[in-house]
Amino acid sequence: MKISNLIRLALLALQRNKLRALLTMLGIIIGVASVITMMSIGEGSKQSINASLSSMGSNMITIMPYSNEPGGARMMGSNLKTLTIADVDALKKNAPSIAGISPLVSSSGQSINGANNWPTSMQGVSPEYLDIRKLIIKEGIVFSEQDIKTSAKVCLLGKTVVDNLFPNGEDPIGKIIRFGKIPFQVIGILATKGTSNFGQDQDDIIIAPYTTVQKRILSSIYFNQIYASAIAEDASDAAVAEITRTLKETHRIREGQENDFQVRTQAELMTMMNSTSSMMTALLTAVASISLVIGGIGIMNIMYVSVTERTREIGLRMSIGARGIDILLQFLIEAVMISVTGGVIGVLLGISASLILPSILNWPTVISEFSIVISFLVCAITGIFFGYYPALKASNLDPIEALRYE
Repeated sequence: MKISNLIRLALLALQRNKLRALLTMLGIIIGVASVITMMSIGEGSKQSINASLSSMGSNMITIMPYSNEPGGARMMGSNLKTLTIADVDALKKNAPSIAGISPLVSSSGQSINGANNWPTSMQGVSPEYLDIRKLIIKEGIVFSEQDIKTSAKVCLLGKTVVDNLFPNGEDPIGKIIRFGKIPFQVIGILATKGTSNFGQDQDDIIIAPYTTVQKRILSSIYFNQIYASAIAEDASDAAVAEITRTLKETHRIREGQENDFQVRTQAELMTMMNSTSSMMTALLTAVASISLVIGGIGIMNIMYVSVTERTREIGLRMSIGARGIDILLQFLIEAVMISVTGGVIGVLLGISASLILPSILNWPTVISEFSIVISFLVCAITGIFFGYYPALKASNLDPIEALRYE
């Protein structure tokens, strides 16, 4: 029998039970739509993270305190005390592949302007920090090296802090605010950076000379981190080697001892974040794929029911010359049509959801052609796999027994 005739018979059989066919498709529809949506969210997140990290400077290098405690416990964070101004001075002198360097100390607290107050964080840095992190001064000026030497009580404000401390639209430049009990003069306003991919408000910040934060707020000589930038992106590896060698000397770390610091480049951070993002995408896609398996089981179930209902029809067709392969192909085509039709609807829903999500939940999405192609292939394979056994059962029926079936 011609394939075109088999397709026509399959269509007629599905039209006779439209509601049942639609309900059978639901598992496939939900599964395909979920897979495409999850993959588009994962790809969108990956690209957004890469863009965000690139905006900070592809040649940025971060130096962090690190400790390997007895018993194998590894610690890395701002509370460890290993980085000092001696390290910064040594790096300036002995690391020619570094274009700029800035220490960083931070403290959380309450910022106050008259009756207005706002909980925020203050970062103590050097002027080079703004170039390293691609921060732009929208109004005012940056503090100078002289301000660093004198531990001047001057600061730069992010837009979120400005909006909360000066809600009536006053010009903050030249005004005195307090961070805790310490007064600071506002000398500059930072350009808006917006929310990071990790949900952090990058404009909720106050920046001041690192010496001021160390002496007047933290009473500490240690840094939370040191930021540096290589002279070029392809010089990052050389800069890392120079930094590692220099810090080993200043920290007097002997051969075989583990470093009490860790150096990371933007490329390493991108790789780590992409790896995490890919793993989460794979996990979410695997969970969404469960709906496809459920949909396939639904197809198998409904095809078994269909074979039972149409046993006499099968016997009649066999008695007038239909071969077993014709019966098998007819039911197999029905299963594939249910699966592929559900797949088409699922693809449309998945694409629609991927386009709508950014405006509703502010999640970045990128629709991948690969996910659409894979969804179609999976739908076809699902229809063939779960429809084959019911179709085989139909093709193996004894014509005489089938005609006698009530």
